[in-house]
Amino acid sequence: MNAPAFIVHPDEFAGRRVLVTGGSKGAGAAIVRRFAAAGARVATSARSPTSDSPADLFVTADLTREDGVAALAERVLSEFGGVDILIHSLGGSSAPGGGFRAATEAVWQDDFSLNLWPAVRLDRLLVPGMIERGEGAIIHVASIQRRLPLHDSTTPYAAAKAALASYSKSLSKELGPSGIRVNTISPGWIRTDAADRMVTRLAESGGTDEATARQGIMDALGGIPIGRPAWPEEIAELVAFLASPRAAAIHGADHVIDGGTIPVV
Repeated sequence: MNAPAFIVHPDEFAGRRVLVTGGSKGAGAAIVRRFAAAGARVATSARSPTSDSPADLFVTADLTREDGVAALAERVLSEFGGVDILIHSLGGSSAPGGGFRAATEAVWQDDFSLNLWPAVRLDRLLVPGMIERGEGAIIHVASIQRRLPLHDSTTPYAAAKAALASYSKSLSKELGPSGIRVNTISPGWIRTDAADRMVTRLAESGGTDEATARQGIMDALGGIPIGRPAWPEEIAELVAFLASPRAAAIHGADHVIDGGTIPVV
């Protein structure tokens, strides 16, 4: 099955200034492409430079560091004059397996430095401009693991994403009266290049095929009723909807996009 193709109006976000963190890979890159195709001026960042991003502004910065966040904000303010839509898609974890005993102090610090602090710091630097203009949209990409953690290896990541969602809810209460909408999305398994490489490794190590390896991952998650992970383009489409005027009354909410993985209401 190929990634879905959506019809995008080329002027949907014309004149809008958008910043997407973590926009060089996976869902972040799909979000950058979605807004660029809809006429927005898009800025993004990553630790390593890339030559194939459609973003108008690419800033090489390590957002786990306070000075990296400051450098990104400074470039965006200097070249864009601010942002109208702020999307935090940066995230991930390199925690080892082995449960809570294997999660050292460094693992916990790394996961919070990647999944929580960049959003908090960047909001602090860029949201005041939104308040002055009386409008804006902020979307934080969390994860279903904040509700469905995998205890063997994702406890610090899940805790950081839970903190991001709680922070987002509090922020929504503060910023709503200023005309700024704040929402989170919680994806489940996303079919990125990295996920495909993991499937290949599991198939090779298990002496099986990729379809079996992929099904094994879904079984470990408790099943995905639609029978597949989400495509990055589907994540991007949800983000675009939430950032658009069509979602003008949606605020302070978390939007799960997991193919039905979470088994309860």
